Amino acid sequence: MADLGPWEPLTPRDVQELFAGVAFPWWLAGGWSLDQLAGHQTRAHGDTDVLVLRPDAARVRAQLRAWDVHVADPPGAGMLRPWPEDETLPPALHDVWCRSAPEGPWRLQVMVDDVEGDDWVYRRNRRVRRPVATLGGRASAPGLPVLSPDIQLLYKSAHLRPKDEADIARFAPLLDAAERAWLHAALRTVSPDHPWLRQLDESGEH
Repeated sequence: MADLGPWEPLTPRDVQELFAGVAFPWWLAGGWSLDQLAGHQTRAHGDTDVLVLRPDAARVRAQLRAWDVHVADPPGAGMLRPWPEDETLPPALHDVWCRSAPEGPWRLQVMVDDVEGDDWVYRRNRRVRRPVATLGGRASAPGLPVLSPDIQLLYKSAHLRPKDEADIARFAPLLDAAERAWLHAALRTVSPDHPWLRQLDESGEH
């Protein structure tokens, strides 16, 4: 997206405090989620991401009532508009930016993902899905649910930015057999010639 103002990202501890005790599921996502798997910060992070589910969007917005909250509308166009607390988030919108005050830096990006029944659905290819109960990764800790790394890497596979290439090189070897198999199958569904398929094969040989 275009330059929409400066960022001063929340830390994972900040996010944990912000969502402590909420009545909806959420997961730390983005590069920070992968760092939780590594056990240390591996690179600088320009933002902080949290994943939530669309049926909980209204409760998420209520939790952020004290914040200045905007949504990318239309998606991918590099534009934001305010998301009023009384507005139901339209089905096509999924990218929410949050800051503590209108004149302040952005602090948090909330990604709103779709579900069908008990399944999480990958919005870029709805054939890719899995039970919502499996979204939490093994890097999760009490009070800090963390998105499973195979799902996070699937999202990163769509961009192939330098940081995404660095992340697959760094974290593919840290995936366990089940995570590697799921990501491999998902990538074959989305993009059968994706260059990361070979990297996953090679990382599994070690």
